[in-house]
Order: sequence, then C-alpha cells, then structure tokens
Amino acid sequence: MAQIPWHELNDGHHIPGIGFGTYPMKGDECASAVKQALEAGYRLIDSAVNYGNEVEVGQGIREYLHQTGTPRSEVTVQTKLPGRHHDFEAAIGSAQESFDKLQLGAIDVLLIHWPNPLTNKFRDAWRALVELRERGVVRTIGVSNFTEEHLQIVSDDTGVVPAINQVELHPYFNQAALRTFHDEAGIVTQSWSPLGKRQAPYGEEAVVSAAQAHGVTPAQVILRWQVQLGNVPLPKSATPSRQAENLNIFNFELTAPQMAAINALTNPDGRLFGGDPTTHEEM
Repeated sequence: MAQIPWHELNDGHHIPGIGFGTYPMKGDECASAVKQALEAGYRLIDSAVNYGNEVEVGQGIREYLHQTGTPRSEVTVQTKLPGRHHDFEAAIGSAQESFDKLQLGAIDVLLIHWPNPLTNKFRDAWRALVELRERGVVRTIGVSNFTEEHLQIVSDDTGVVPAINQVELHPYFNQAALRTFHDEAGIVTQSWSPLGKRQAPYGEEAVVSAAQAHGVTPAQVILRWQVQLGNVPLPKSATPSRQAENLNIFNFELTAPQMAAINALTNPDGRLFGGDPTTHEEM
C-alpha cells in the first residue's frame, strides 16, 4: 500500500490526506473499528461530541498505541463542538470534557460542528477555540459546515483563519466554489460523506469506466477523485476489508478526463439531507 500523503495546515501542523469517520458508531463496535482502522494504516480519526462516541474513540486509539508501541504523535484525533455549547464559557467547558473523555492528552483538532447562524453565537465559539489553542488544550482549530461568509466573519473577528473546514462533499455535490475559496484562504477541505452514503454514484458511467480502467472499485475511484481535488475524505466502515480498500487509493491516478467526468455529476441541489449551513441548526 502506498504511503498516505500529509497536508500542511496554516498553523504549521500537518494532517493525513485521508481519515476515518466514526459516525454513527458507538460502544464496543466503535472502539474495535477505530483500532482496526489504525491497524489498516489510518492516522486521522474523526469524532464529535454529538456522535456520543469520544470515550470509545479514545479507547480504541489507546489500545492500539499500547499494543503496537506507536507514538501518540503519529495519530491525529479530531472532535467537534456542538451547537448547544457555542457560548464562550460553555465552549471552554465542552472542550475540556472532550479532553477528559478521549484521554489522549491535547486534542489534535477541534472543529465547530455547525455555524448555527440563526442562534448566531458561532463568533463566541470561535473565540473560545482560539483561547483553547493558546491554553494548549487543543493543537489545531477549525470549523465544519461553514460557508464562505461564516469563514470570513470569524477570520475578521479574531485574525485567526480556521485551518480546516469539514463539509459535505461528494460527486453529486462537489463544492467547487467553496473549495476555491479554501485554497485562496489557506484552509484545508475535509469531506464528510465522501462517497455519498446511500446515494453513492457507484453505477454512474463516469465512475464505472474509471474503475474498470484502473482495476479498482467504484468507491476507490471516488476517494481517489477526492484526494486529487486536494480534499481530505473521511470514509467510515466497521468492516476491516472495506477499511483497507478505502485506504488503498494512492497507487493509481485518475486522468484529467476522468476527473472532469466525475465533476460533471455535481448538482446544486445535491445535498444528502438538505443541511444548508445558512439555515440548518444542530444543537
């Protein structure tokens, strides 16, 4: 298996070019899947307060580190602040609670899960993340599901540009305009639901023909499309064979016409559940 590339962040740190998503796994299934993912070669594990699995994510990572002797610094763990904790002091306390649940030392990456613009406290939440970084509770800070406008607001308010924005991104919704803004602002794009979940375009001619041409699966084609766009996809699977398959995407390269054909599948209304960050509220 080819080595996973790393992305440099605007704070000088780095994250792996692909990660492992843990939603909606909980309990022993989650801890086991995280450990298996690390055994397969993943080095970025994604969680969130609202996933209710930070304890298990931390458990799976600690078990892997203990059994293999792998240094803690080689595994990046990230979690997300929920909307109900957007008040400054609540955000400080929430991050400390995540710190305690994970039991891994400093949180490598902390993201604001949703901007919740109707509640309109995301500025306070971002100020809290800046403070948490200064205190050493968190290493890297970023956001999730933020629009260009939200990103500009928090950057102008604090002078600190988020290092990461994790957004819905798959062939039916490729977020081209937002990705361009990220590139210009020095923000790394992470992709949640990178395969499209139940609507995954495995049967689309653009995907099928590329898979046949390279001798890989449609899922591998889509994940390869993600990394060639410069994104950090976060596929989730509890099945070891599928975990390994999703990671094995660095030994082939899609051609420019293949990339263009997959990009042509995008749709302005391609969101999976209509979670528009300008109106969606998730507490």
